[in-house]
Amino acid sequence: MDEIIFKTILIIIIFIITLLIALYSTWAERKIAAVMQDRRGPNRAGPFGLFQPLADGVKMFMKEEIIPAFSEKALFILGPCIAMITACMTSVIIPWGSELTIGGRIYSLQITDINIGILYIFAMVSIGVYGIMIGGWASNNKYSLLGAVRAASQMISYEIAMGMSIIGLLLMSGSLSLKDIVEQQPGLHWNVFYQPVGFLIFLICVFAETNRSPFDLPECETELIGGYNVEYSSMKLGFYLFAEYINMFISSAVIVTLFFGGYNIPFIHSIGLEQNTVAILQIIFLFAKIFFFIFFFMWVRWTLPRFRYDQLMNLGWKVLVPVAVANIIVCALFTTKF
Repeated sequence: MDEIIFKTILIIIIFIITLLIALYSTWAERKIAAVMQDRRGPNRAGPFGLFQPLADGVKMFMKEEIIPAFSEKALFILGPCIAMITACMTSVIIPWGSELTIGGRIYSLQITDINIGILYIFAMVSIGVYGIMIGGWASNNKYSLLGAVRAASQMISYEIAMGMSIIGLLLMSGSLSLKDIVEQQPGLHWNVFYQPVGFLIFLICVFAETNRSPFDLPECETELIGGYNVEYSSMKLGFYLFAEYINMFISSAVIVTLFFGGYNIPFIHSIGLEQNTVAILQIIFLFAKIFFFIFFFMWVRWTLPRFRYDQLMNLGWKVLVPVAVANIIVCALFTTKF
C-alpha cells in the first residue's frame, strides 16, 4: 500500500511538472525569439512577463468553442484528446532519479520500469500520429487534411530512422529498460561518446517527430494557413499546442536518458553524501540537462529555415535510413568481435 501511495503521488507530481514546463516553454520560446530578433518579448503580464502563460491559458479557456458545421463532431473532439493523452503517458517510464529512502523504505523515482521501455515510447509516438490524422480529417478542410497527411507521412518515415538509430545503443547495452541503460552510464561513460552517429540521427528524427522547425511542414503557415489544427479553437487548439511542448519536454528527457547518462552525476558517490541528498541532486542535474535540450529545440527553431517537403522526405529515406543501417552494421561487427 505504501508503494501504491508513493507511486500515485509521484504520478501527480510528474503530471503537474510536465504541464508547468509545457506552459512556461511558451514563455521561454517567446523570450528566446525576442533575444535573437533584438526585441523585448512578453513584458506586460507580471515581472518579465512571467504571468503571460497564465494569461494565455485563461484566454484559451475563455475563447468561443467553434465546431465546423460539416465536420465529424465526435472525431473532431477525439483528435486533440488523443494527442494530449499520448504525450502525457510517455513520462511514466522515464527514470527521474535513483532511489529515495522514506521511513526506512526505499522507493524508486521511476513510475514503472518495464523491460521494453523503448518499445513503449515508440508505441506512444505511433499512437500520437492518430490524434493529428483524426483531427485533420475530421475538420473537413482541405488545408487541415493536407497538414494531417504531411504529419502522418513525415512521422512514420522518421520513426523508421529513429528506431534504427538506437539499435547500435541496444546492442551495446543489451537491454530495452531505460533504468538499465542509465545505470550503464556511470561517471562520464555516456552513450553519446560511443554512439555519436546514432545520437545525431536520433536528434534529427526527434525534431521531425515533434513537428519542430525546420521540420514543421504539417503546420506550415505560408502554405497551409495553420495545418491540421486550422479549424480548432479554445482548449482543443490548446491541447494540440500543449501536446507539442509536452512532446518536446519528454523527447529531451529521452535524449538525456539514452545518450547523456540520465540522472547520473559524475563522481557524485565519491563525495560521501547520503542517499536522499544524492537523489535530489540527481533530479536537479537531470532537469538541467533536459532544459538545455529544450533551449536547443528553441534555438534551432529561430535559427534555421524550413525545409521543402521533398527535401524533408529525401533526408529521411535517402540519408538517415542508409546511415542508420551502416551504423547498425558497424556496431554489430564491433560487439561481435569484442
